[in-house]
Amino acid sequence: MNRHALPRLALTAGEPAGVGPELLVRLAATSMAANFVAITDRALLERAAARCGAAIQLIDDDGADVEHRTPGTLRVRHIPLICDEVPGSPDPRNAQHVLATLTEAADGCLAGLYAAVVTAPLQKSSINDAGIPFRGHTEFFAERSRTDVVMMLASPELRVALATTHLPLRAVSSAIDANSLERTLRIVHNELRAKFGFAQPRIAVLGLNPHAGESGHIGREEIETIIPTMHKLRKEGMSLIGPLPADTAFVPAQRQHYDAVLAMYHDQALPVLKSEAFDRTVNITLGLPFIRTSVDHGTALDLAGSGKADPSSLIAAAHMALNLVVRQRPEEVIA
Repeated sequence: MNRHALPRLALTAGEPAGVGPELLVRLAATSMAANFVAITDRALLERAAARCGAAIQLIDDDGADVEHRTPGTLRVRHIPLICDEVPGSPDPRNAQHVLATLTEAADGCLAGLYAAVVTAPLQKSSINDAGIPFRGHTEFFAERSRTDVVMMLASPELRVALATTHLPLRAVSSAIDANSLERTLRIVHNELRAKFGFAQPRIAVLGLNPHAGESGHIGREEIETIIPTMHKLRKEGMSLIGPLPADTAFVPAQRQHYDAVLAMYHDQALPVLKSEAFDRTVNITLGLPFIRTSVDHGTALDLAGSGKADPSSLIAAAHMALNLVVRQRPEEVIA
């Protein structure tokens, strides 16, 4: 790659009937110093631009390096829709299109064609309604790259990783065992070093139960699983704090002591993050052999087609991806 070339960031539009295509158009209108390549249907983007009232120039991607990008220009890797979208009404017939865009993005990143991938939201139910078992972006990219991954959501002020993701609450306890917790903590520790530049990351680990189990009086997961795993990894040199009660772990006095938090389940910590930085929060998949960031919201079907969807989270995700690329490969990009 030409060291003066802009990083090639793959963009996927997600659910064609959602706000994703409109968000991509809004992102392309910014002056961000990245070579955006939208992996989706060209006509879908044209219709999204018309709904937003945005002037945009779509350029067929030829894989060439570019040193400058004019705001409003967007390169396109055309993946045709199966049927035209109806904003607000996902059509399962387009499930194959959505999966084809993710496949192109993942395989392109693995092959070095893209420096990172930034994903707009998709509609999992629509893919499953097409008869294709699908759990989400995170699981798809993990399976495609054959890696173990961890979901992290990050704002400029707070980073939260998850030991479990989209599980019923009653299934969480059995999903957290010593092996899975150790694997998760290793991934978070290594990625905080490799991607975020922390030489010795400090990770706060939340307890599963109220008051972190209160010495076994409100559950024994801390005593039997969490504390022994933390003790093992501390002996290897990891800086682990806790297990902390979730109800006080995010107060200002605590935050100064850690660089990231590992929560035991999805809703244990994410409400804190999203309530204070919803439009600045980015979903990052840790453990992949490439950089993947995403918005922290869904397809917003009620807004689709209105041209009023807020692109802040997608812009934040693209900024995060670009910053991670620059941090890992500063010699290949311009400042």
